[in-house]
Amino acid sequence: MQERVAVAPPAHALAEPRFKVLGAISFSHFLNDLIQSLIVAIYPLLKANFHLSFAEIGIISLTYQLSASILQPLIGLYTDRHPKPHSLSVGMGFTLSGLVTLALADRYLVVLGAAALVGAGSAIFHPESSRIARLASGGRHGLAQSIFQVGGSAGQALGPLLAAAIIVPHGQLSLAWFALLALLGVAVLWNVGNWYKRAHLGGRTSHPAAPRMSQKSRRIVARSMSLLIVLLFSKYFYLASITSYLIFYLMERFHLAIESAQIYLFVFLSAVALGTLIGGPVGDRLGRKTVIWFSILGITPFTLMLPYANLAWTGVLCFLIGLILASAFSAILVFAQELLPGRTGAVAGLFFGLAFGLGGIGAAVLGVVADRYGIEFVYRVCAFLPLLGIAAAFLPRLERT
Repeated sequence: MQERVAVAPPAHALAEPRFKVLGAISFSHFLNDLIQSLIVAIYPLLKANFHLSFAEIGIISLTYQLSASILQPLIGLYTDRHPKPHSLSVGMGFTLSGLVTLALADRYLVVLGAAALVGAGSAIFHPESSRIARLASGGRHGLAQSIFQVGGSAGQALGPLLAAAIIVPHGQLSLAWFALLALLGVAVLWNVGNWYKRAHLGGRTSHPAAPRMSQKSRRIVARSMSLLIVLLFSKYFYLASITSYLIFYLMERFHLAIESAQIYLFVFLSAVALGTLIGGPVGDRLGRKTVIWFSILGITPFTLMLPYANLAWTGVLCFLIGLILASAFSAILVFAQELLPGRTGAVAGLFFGLAFGLGGIGAAVLGVVADRYGIEFVYRVCAFLPLLGIAAAFLPRLERT
């Protein structure tokens, strides 16, 4: 028999979404993730400049992702109890510092330090911005998370194109020009923080405690969270194989130039942005569980075909994989927040942290595998990861009380 968990509707469930606020937070997410995606997009440049192996490239991703993943749950837990409206601007300041440090880096350890600073900026940005998206949702949580997430996905998609147009021709130092975007993000986020403080804090310094659950509900929630983590593992290990190594795969297998390979990465990340925008509203209408199930397990035929496809079909398959896979995260995050009402920041911090951490570990592990067995072997093995999407069948059905 299908287990069901009752969840209470939020107090603002009948309010209209604040689209100006959602637009501002999505634009800030666009700037934040565009800057971060530049790191991945210039991996071939860093590999050549510092004579790096694939494993060392993976360690750059691991450093960035782990600094974000470790800090995010702690920051989310703290800000649930002690909101910091202007912490978003501080987070963008860390990203700015990391960007400038990377532009000036003259050795590998400095590159790792820059990646850690950018990761810390993400750790501060994501939990509180996800909370603001939920507060501005008017009860349409999937839609709000999709609007918020699509900004980040669009930024990730545009990064490789800007890297190909600006950084590859002009060198590593040209990264410093993107500091202007980070400064713009600081200003936008300061205004968002003012709205948050004025509209939702009203002089309070902490949020109320989360409601208590029965022992049975605790067991169901614990099992459900474990299943969601398995689904995140499947999604972000596979995603790491694309975002960190697709350029190298295309250069090795099809002998493409860096600029041409980055266009294929742009196609994939553009599909991710589109899928992110679609996934939230569909989850509001059809249910999170349906979206999670289809999003992860549904890409399996395409991932199994990808390692054996020609160049034209590789582009088509990358688009389809990105489009379908992207809709999962918004649904997973909202599902978890509804399982644990009152812990919005902690849940957002945990799941963003896991996403970053799993992606970083995946990049590092796959880098070692690529050094030993070749980049094409990585794609043949990773093709089976989406089969873990069957875990979605065991998630409970959420019902509103």
